[in-house]
Amino acid sequence: MCVCVKGIHTHSCDNVNLSVHSPPPPNFYSISSCCYHHLYNIRLTPNGPSMLEYNCRFGDPETQVLLPLLETDLYEIMIACCAGKLDSIDVRFKENFSAATVVCSAKGYPETYPKGMIIHGLDDASDVEGVKVYHAGTIVNGNDADQRVARCNGGRVLAVTGTGSNLANALALSYKAVNHITFVDESTKNDGLMHYRTDIAKGAIRSKLRIGVLGSTRGTSLIPVMEACANGTLHAEIVAVVSDRSLAPILEKGRSLGVTVTTRFVSAKGLTREQYDAECTSVFVGAGVEYVLLVGYMRILSKGFTDYWAGRCINVHPSLLPKHSGGMDLAVHQAVINNNETESGCTIHEVTEEVDGGPIVVQNVVKICSGETAESLKAKVQALEGPAFIEAIRKKCKTTVSYADAGVSIDAGNSLVELIKPSCKATRRPGCDAELGGFGGLFDLAAAGYKSEDTIIIGATDGVGTKLRVAHLTKKHESVGIDLVAMCVNDLIVAGGEPLFFLDYFATGKLDVEEAASVVRGIAEGCRQAGCGLIGGETAEMPSMYAPGDYDLAGFSVGAVHRDRVLPKNVSAGNILLGLPSSGIHSNGFSLVRKLVEKANLEYISSCPWDKNAGTVGDSLLTPTKIYVKCCLPLLNEELLTGLSHITGGGLLENLPRSLPSNVKAEITGHPPLPSVFSWMKQISGVDDREMLRTFNCGIGMVLIVKKDCVDKVKALLREAGEEIIYDLGVLTDREGTEEQVEMKSILAEQY
Repeated sequence: MCVCVKGIHTHSCDNVNLSVHSPPPPNFYSISSCCYHHLYNIRLTPNGPSMLEYNCRFGDPETQVLLPLLETDLYEIMIACCAGKLDSIDVRFKENFSAATVVCSAKGYPETYPKGMIIHGLDDASDVEGVKVYHAGTIVNGNDADQRVARCNGGRVLAVTGTGSNLANALALSYKAVNHITFVDESTKNDGLMHYRTDIAKGAIRSKLRIGVLGSTRGTSLIPVMEACANGTLHAEIVAVVSDRSLAPILEKGRSLGVTVTTRFVSAKGLTREQYDAECTSVFVGAGVEYVLLVGYMRILSKGFTDYWAGRCINVHPSLLPKHSGGMDLAVHQAVINNNETESGCTIHEVTEEVDGGPIVVQNVVKICSGETAESLKAKVQALEGPAFIEAIRKKCKTTVSYADAGVSIDAGNSLVELIKPSCKATRRPGCDAELGGFGGLFDLAAAGYKSEDTIIIGATDGVGTKLRVAHLTKKHESVGIDLVAMCVNDLIVAGGEPLFFLDYFATGKLDVEEAASVVRGIAEGCRQAGCGLIGGETAEMPSMYAPGDYDLAGFSVGAVHRDRVLPKNVSAGNILLGLPSSGIHSNGFSLVRKLVEKANLEYISSCPWDKNAGTVGDSLLTPTKIYVKCCLPLLNEELLTGLSHITGGGLLENLPRSLPSNVKAEITGHPPLPSVFSWMKQISGVDDREMLRTFNCGIGMVLIVKKDCVDKVKALLREAGEEIIYDLGVLTDREGTEEQVEMKSILAEQY
């Protein structure tokens, strides 16, 4: 025989020690073939599990409330049972789905009760969406369909089962259907012969969350929780307060709640940590505690305690974890100030064996003011702790789980869209109106001056890389939006195209509307500089995918070029190489940049060592990538270029060959001196010229490949567009065999 008990599966009845409260059916143990039973109504006792019932008929309400929840085909399950192959079936129940059954019985049941009453309202009850009416003690009289009458023929007559997204909704539908039904005696016209309970699942729906508190100090953060429980704004009650200190003021708070609240000092004298925690757990269990708050508790908890209360115990920490985990009280606040952090706060987190390492439930943030002290910061943070506890408890009390509970705020997303609409609107251009809110952005090629039969569409996508980490740490976000656009549109013009429109992707763990709006304002500014429309984007809020405060960016740009103007085109030996200066590091190589900042023992708020006028290290590094669209478009329109090369990751040595045919090479004879930021990095890193040239742009952001007789006109147009500095980089020559395609004939002079 095979027995299943609460997921415990054995192949011998002897292996399950059950106390049976009703005798087994005849020959229960003598059946020679394999027999399967589902046991339910099992009660845990000090002597082990005790079975109250072990059969379940389809006429039982217990079955009728379970069947709607079953996702797997019942027929498959029954066939598998008959064949002895139940373990081969994936028995699944519907998720986020509840059912509730109300039994309609004859008045007087289970004692003496009448029969034969006409059942009215069955059709109306069955028409309630989400309701199934099961018949038990019924009989139908009459032969013709229009003359058939359902009558009561037993004590338990009907079982009305409602289904919904949660128990409360399911129960409401059940009662809605029941209200349509009456049992009527034909002779007396008495319609009050049906009985049903009105308190089904009341305990499950209305019971308050029972809270236990562990504290060692004053318990100031507990006061707002006590008030919220008392005034009904929190559907919870404090039922136990325990302290490891006999004179802890938090015990007085517990006593003030009345004699029904267990208030206990538990002495740790002579007890191991495990033994002490077991004593505390015993007190809580005796008081019926369901959820534990640690309020100023000064002891490290044992694994036994954290395992027992896993997912049901929370603590408050006076910082924005994971920062400053393991720290306590004023030491944490002083560390925040010493690190020159701009904000702090408190974190409510689940308690695990790892100190301050459990999942974060709530974080409340406070800004740090100039002249802040550890004491003043403590007062500000402590004021947040009570409300944070209330928010965490309220999440636990909820019977429904919304998108917001999963960490995604629809309202915040909508607020962001409204906030960025003006910035996006400012990027309008012929072909698009830059309106947000649709499912897709539209662009009219004809309105932009392109005929479809003569036009090639160009697409480019890129990100900002780990430069974002600098933005995260400095809390300066607008410039990286410009970087995002620049990295895409600069690639588009290399193909000879005009950037037409741009879309962005912003992904974060928790949406900070102001932070995201700052990024999008930067994107809009980049689009304005590039002359392309910001026609849409995606904001993805993905809890657990990103650490608190982190986000990532991706950009997508589309451009157009006339079919006969695609670059590179007719690149050959004798063409002249002109260089346009970069604005700084741009958006490549930041993994190495950040490593060098760390090696030099600098912070991003430190004074900039390579440029005294730049302010801080962070300010200099966040200089946005230069956008070359407006200075290059006139050259493309007059067909003065044979090619372009955007100098990004891989530097001049890796990027310039991408625009060259295999039979030519570039001789670099006039590379400018290294700008100060690159000189500093070369000195700190110790790398040679070649490594610098294949890692960074080294001061050259865009290379123009120009026919010799067009050089003067190109320079004139560039100056008209505002380019004051134009470098004569070198020339293209014939390449022999497997020669390097970029030959440096000048050294990297250091400006710093």
